[in-house]
Amino acid sequence: MTEKLLRPLRTCPWPERWLTRVLGAALSCAAYLVCLPWDLRDRPEIPGSTVETTPVTGTGVVALAVVLVLLAVHFGLRDALAWPLLLVAAPPATLLYVSLRTHPGAPDGFADVWPLTWAAVTLLAAAVVLVVASVARQFRADVADALEEEYAPAGRH
Repeated sequence: MTEKLLRPLRTCPWPERWLTRVLGAALSCAAYLVCLPWDLRDRPEIPGSTVETTPVTGTGVVALAVVLVLLAVHFGLRDALAWPLLLVAAPPATLLYVSLRTHPGAPDGFADVWPLTWAAVTLLAAAVVLVVASVARQFRADVADALEEEYAPAGRH
């Protein structure tokens, strides 16, 4: 059972390959929606208070990061290098963009900073996913077999 879950997706039939990819993208979307609130604006701590608090918690951010790293490892082991970016990093980046775009900030002079926030978070997430997937690819059995075959002496083929 484990070898079926960890074999490269290119060796799987196309329905299984695409179902796995769609499930991965759905899991990254679900992780974002569960770990981070939809409306990211700061709110008064209590009605009438001047102290604001954000609904984003450190625990939610860490939980989202852990789920995305695990998905990046999985797709790094099983698929081509571009797929983890598309399946793991892109869905939360899209949801963050929509969330920031549809909920305008407070009129305190920082309302138009959301594109920088989105770009920074997206670049950080994409870089982490790419590095994690690249490291995971180093542990693929088929890559090791291909390298061994490539560097074998000519008479041993």
